[in-house]
Amino acid sequence: MSVLSEFKAFAVKGNVVDMAVGIIIGAAFGKIVSSFVGDVIMPPLGLLIGGVDFSDLAIMLRPAEGNAPAVMLAYGKFIQTVIDFIIVAFAIFMGVKAINRLKREEAKAPTLPPTPTKEELLLGEIRDLLKEQNNKPAAPLPVTPDRFV
Repeated sequence: MSVLSEFKAFAVKGNVVDMAVGIIIGAAFGKIVSSFVGDVIMPPLGLLIGGVDFSDLAIMLRPAEGNAPAVMLAYGKFIQTVIDFIIVAFAIFMGVKAINRLKREEAKAPTLPPTPTKEELLLGEIRDLLKEQNNKPAAPLPVTPDRFV
């Protein structure tokens, strides 16, 4: 098998396509969560702890000199990213939990045996008739003089 045909077989598999869709949707979801955390969660949280804006929290390692910008350790942005991660992880956890619950309910549901086809019913009747025939005693054969000659 050539490399190109192997790659084609790999790329066309359903799991790869599903994974690609999941990554694209995940990236879009990440932007929504970042906006939710940065614009909705962090301002009230900062207000509760004394008007602190997390994105502005930083430690200056070296002040700006001439054209060189200041070197900052922006731990506030890190805190915001950690909160983003926690929200995304919790949302994914809740989604997986819901899917697992649905799978368990589906597994618990009683499954009815499949209804037999016409062919299976006919074969069953034939089997029953053959059993009846085998259970009957065989009729004695008539004894005639020419039979033993």
